[in-house]
Amino acid sequence: MLGVCLLAGCAVTRQGMQLPDMSTWEARSAVLSNVRDWEFVGRIAVKAGNDGFNGKFNWAQQDDAFDATVGGPLGIGTVRIEGDGRSVLLTDKDGAQTWLQDVESELYYRYGWTIPVASLRYWALGVPDPSAAAETELDEQGRLVRLRQRDWVVEISRYREGGGQQMPRILSATNAETRVRMVIDQWLFFDR
Repeated sequence: MLGVCLLAGCAVTRQGMQLPDMSTWEARSAVLSNVRDWEFVGRIAVKAGNDGFNGKFNWAQQDDAFDATVGGPLGIGTVRIEGDGRSVLLTDKDGAQTWLQDVESELYYRYGWTIPVASLRYWALGVPDPSAAAETELDEQGRLVRLRQRDWVVEISRYREGGGQQMPRILSATNAETRVRMVIDQWLFFDR
């Protein structure tokens, strides 16, 4: 239902909330690592070798459940990836559904690109994935600007207001094979 409402623009309106003060890295990390219900709308560019694409990118998170859509040109159509922390379902542009065991490898095999699905929910918020060791670099305001984790380097080059606080606006994640660049146009946070 979450993804259907996000994609279809359902008449059900949820009231957004303001995030608490995050003026230090410790506060930012604690708040954002525990936020449970949020969405962003933006754009994505993926480059892998000589292949790549630009498109729309939307992500909705409720607890461990996520619903992400990637829409782009060059025959990719809209790809939907949804999961619950235990399993991930891919729906391709033709509506065919496939349960993925190794999301990053299977996306790369199918499309020639991948996105770090397991960690992206944290990286987009500007915090490390708590399931793996990380090296972080912060700016003067205690915000993440660079992260090394899971063979990826994540850089956040710009922040903007979201939920009453400064949230990542432009983020890139790079590994040996793929470069993912996201521009987040809108953040929404919800209270339960």
